[in-house]
Amino acid sequence: MDERIKEFDTKMQKTIDHLASDYASIRAGRANPHVLDKIKVDYYGTPTPVQQVGNIAIPEARIIQIQPWEKSLLKEIEKAIQTSDLGINPTNDGNVIRLVFPELTEERRKELVKEVKKKGEADKVAIRNIRRDGNDAFKKMAKSEDISEDKIKQLEDELQKLTDKYIKEVDKMIDEKSKEILTV
Repeated sequence: MDERIKEFDTKMQKTIDHLASDYASIRAGRANPHVLDKIKVDYYGTPTPVQQVGNIAIPEARIIQIQPWEKSLLKEIEKAIQTSDLGINPTNDGNVIRLVFPELTEERRKELVKEVKKKGEADKVAIRNIRRDGNDAFKKMAKSEDISEDKIKQLEDELQKLTDKYIKEVDKMIDEKSKEILTV
């Protein structure tokens, strides 16, 4: 693969990775520890991810249990979860915090599928923008450097194939996440 193409391949891969992490934080009726990824706890004045201040376990399919390494953090973790956009009220028994995920309603599942599709479409646009940037760079290269039109055409074709590959991957991710959400 041409060095000039590799740069755009890396950017497109980062877009896919971003989408994967976004999808991991969308709950699909089952307890998934990744829903806590964006929640930060005030740990001695420093915003710290929940995963770094306690042990996270999934004792049952729809329950996440957080056991902080320091009991003094129970209130902080509880507060962080309540102020987040998770939409779940934590229960604190003095030792651990439990998050019980309610069964998703049909309506909520459809909303989540719409959200999944919207995020996927946004990432497809990002991939196409990377392709546009690449094509612009190749056109500038044609004017400033001594490169044949055939070589520029070849680079543009390679970039298009790369774009198609990543768009297909996004479509596949959208389908998989939608199926996961709609599966009761």
